[in-house]
Amino acid sequence: MNILVVDDSAFMRKIVTDLLEKMPNIHVSNTARNGQQALKILCEQKQPDLVLLDVEMPILNGLETLKEIKRLYDIPVIMLSALSNKDVTIEALALGAADFVEKPTNIREIQEEWIREFYNKIKSIHMQKRRPNRKRVEKVEPAAPSIKERSLPSRVQAVVIGASTGGPKALLKVMQALPASLSMPIFIVQHMPKGFTSSFAQRMNDESAVTVKEAQDGMLVEKCVYLCPGDFHMTVKQGKIQLNQEMKIHGTRPAVDYLFESAAQLYRRELVAVLLTGMGKDGTEGMREIQRLGGYTIAQDKETSVVFGMPRQAILSGVVNEVLSLDEIAAKVKQIVR
Repeated sequence: MNILVVDDSAFMRKIVTDLLEKMPNIHVSNTARNGQQALKILCEQKQPDLVLLDVEMPILNGLETLKEIKRLYDIPVIMLSALSNKDVTIEALALGAADFVEKPTNIREIQEEWIREFYNKIKSIHMQKRRPNRKRVEKVEPAAPSIKERSLPSRVQAVVIGASTGGPKALLKVMQALPASLSMPIFIVQHMPKGFTSSFAQRMNDESAVTVKEAQDGMLVEKCVYLCPGDFHMTVKQGKIQLNQEMKIHGTRPAVDYLFESAAQLYRRELVAVLLTGMGKDGTEGMREIQRLGGYTIAQDKETSVVFGMPRQAILSGVVNEVLSLDEIAAKVKQIVR
């Protein structure tokens, strides 16, 4: 896989390039010091498989460069972001960036966990991009032999949603479909680092009619949307939101399974769960528990997922009642909560 690295810092370009060159089957085909130079490379040379794009740069910044890349090319983009650029990063995800990587706070002591997550994001996004070009038939989604078809419950008290890579843009679409007044709460876990979730909750709140809040420990559950804060797990018990920092699940905190399993215990057959785009298998065990207690489960389809990892795992595990496109999910959730 060939990657173009775009960053105005020569030191950061060197650090990122050295890291990437040590990863299996990854090669840095070129580097650029600003967006203008990056666009020139894309125009004049063989296009890379993926672009790593800094958020803050002179001459042509990350957002403007991203807009041009998305307008001219079909190349996935991962943003390189610092916490100080969190609002711009959320804007980049809304504009079509596949994901972002938070720059390590200590460049000289980069943690193995950070490197592993960095590699997994690159690999997952690249694999998803390649799949449509493969001349083979995938029987899992079209045939869906393990989908447990049944009717949506006549009475629903809550909706839970889980997402990872590609989730911010998908969640914005779902929120924008919702009415200002909800008949029930919606709880969301989006894999995202600490600090970025507050900006994302604000973005969803500003761009939709519905009220979206970043969850806080001890909050009373009302009829609005709650987004789990980064670096915390979220559970729902006795009409209140509870946050904790227990061990990571599937290498992440927050984890979708934590929310899904607790909501299943509280709402039982009056719960609907939605699993959106994302890498890995988080959410499958939570969906299993929701189904066991009579709830209803929905997974995003392959065609509209940025990374068809989490939904695919749930489908293969036989814990999904319905597979829908993102547009269909937005319409379905609207139908449920109004």
